[in-house]
Amino acid sequence: MLRSYRVLAYSLASLASANAAFADPPKPPAVPPASPKQVVLISFDAAREISQWQRSRALAKRTGAHFTYFLSCVFLLSPETRQEYAGPGKAAGKSNVGFGASKQDVADRLEQVRLAAAEGHDIGSHACGHFDGKDWSKADWLAEFASVRRIFENAYAINGISPEPPGWRDFARHAVTGFRAPYLSTDKALYDALPEADFQYDASGVSNGPELPPTRNGITRFALPLIPEGPKAKPVVAMDYNLYVRHSDAAEKPAMAGEFTERAYQSFRAAFEAQYNGKRLPLELGFHFTLMNGGAYWNALERFAGEVCVMSQVECISFRDYVARQRAGQAQASVGG
Repeated sequence: MLRSYRVLAYSLASLASANAAFADPPKPPAVPPASPKQVVLISFDAAREISQWQRSRALAKRTGAHFTYFLSCVFLLSPETRQEYAGPGKAAGKSNVGFGASKQDVADRLEQVRLAAAEGHDIGSHACGHFDGKDWSKADWLAEFASVRRIFENAYAINGISPEPPGWRDFARHAVTGFRAPYLSTDKALYDALPEADFQYDASGVSNGPELPPTRNGITRFALPLIPEGPKAKPVVAMDYNLYVRHSDAAEKPAMAGEFTERAYQSFRAAFEAQYNGKRLPLELGFHFTLMNGGAYWNALERFAGEVCVMSQVECISFRDYVARQRAGQAQASVGG
């Protein structure tokens, strides 16, 4: 009896061993999904001064960044050709920001536009005469957009600049896919007009903080976020002009440029770190070509971009490229790719 018990025990042990041998191996621990790269969207409004075109392009080359330039099309008209533009409800040749300084100045700006585009930058529209369109109708916006496209496409011919580069008109017809309203001033009519005028995105909004831009009626809507600034981390719109108002009430104080540079840099960096170490929502920063408070905000930008745009987990890209990437991903998902 004892012998039979030992045989049975041995058989059960052997069976358990065999079952263990054929069982599924233990699953490895789950690997958390990799964080997306931190996107930083840097843009410039008006895009007038040639030296600032050159300076921004040099910054991009040093850091690998791609920028968006929201160009006011009056800067593609010389004093002699300013009558080519008439804003909605305005007399011909009127603008809130002037026009190109000369025929040569316009030619130099067109060359900068071409070079920037060839380097992968995004050329957007900042309308033409920098008028406040908050009360414009859809027809007014469409008229302004028509002026933008006509002047951009025919800039060489209008100003008598020759030779016109091969392919310029085709480039001009298709290059401008984004818009930012002057003064960030919008109305419902604008968003009715943008799709009809073949725009893909708008960057005229302001938000409480970084957010994923929604797409409505075919237009992806970006918003400059409020970011913490100063000793009390008081929120401010992430644009140089708003910092200029905060720091010096929009009055030049070049003697304090160093202090304002540091404050702006720390504000940019704090907003970046919050996203980089958090949800990694896109961070937008807006600038003008005008050098305010002794160039404080451009100095802060160059320091900031020089540190973050070169990071392996950061991409400083244009609005156009962000939209193209998002739409490509949505199209792939819609077909089960």
